[in-house]
Amino acid sequence: MSHRSAADLPGELLRMTTAPEPCSYLNEERAALTYRVYTAMTPEHLERLISRGWRRFNLQIFRPSCPNCSQCIGIRVPSKDFRPSRSQRRIWKQNQHITWDVQPATVSEQHVELYNAWHTERTQSRGWPVSQTNLIDYQETFLFGNFPSLHEFRYFDGDTLVGVGLVDVMPNSLSSAYFYYSPAWASFSPGTFSALVELEFARQTGRSHVYFGYWIEKCSSMAYKNRFQPCELLTGYPADDAEPVWRRAEQGTA
Repeated sequence: MSHRSAADLPGELLRMTTAPEPCSYLNEERAALTYRVYTAMTPEHLERLISRGWRRFNLQIFRPSCPNCSQCIGIRVPSKDFRPSRSQRRIWKQNQHITWDVQPATVSEQHVELYNAWHTERTQSRGWPVSQTNLIDYQETFLFGNFPSLHEFRYFDGDTLVGVGLVDVMPNSLSSAYFYYSPAWASFSPGTFSALVELEFARQTGRSHVYFGYWIEKCSSMAYKNRFQPCELLTGYPADDAEPVWRRAEQGTA
């Protein structure tokens, strides 16, 4: 069990670091995570942690604590400075038939059907374990606890729900947490489009940054994140009471 500091946020139920195990991103490395468990957190407190390299999934706040590797680097994009590349502008134009809105996260039969269709495609294309969710499982997996920051970006093709992005909307920033979409939308680069929408929403609402988790240069599924330029990378993993240091990085030199 990790040491608790005077800067601990209220309501922390548990803090622990896992034993090292094979890394799912870098085959030659061993990975460990530090977890902090909360049943509730204000958007202000969550933003304080997110800015220091933590991520949230349901009740768990986590970040890497790997014994011999530091290649998972926190990444964020300043919304006002962001300039889309030519390919990103093309993806934006290709998706003009898609409408979107933002609201507190919910669950419905449409959410469950869409999630199951997406997960089934992932099972077929990437070998994910077979799994089907239902209303209760979805609620427990994504919506449990009291986190007022949790919102969903809903994407529609006409009247059909084709994508859902779960995003923590905090006072000064967004943290992109999870995104799933209809396999029928896959050829329109929905992942890139959803990131562009989140950046546009942050700009429109006066929020300074969008956090996209971790950038891993040697992992293709994570290296793409520095294509959103300019981006900023976190230096190390600061303590709760230490000021985070973010540095500007250009694509290909991050």
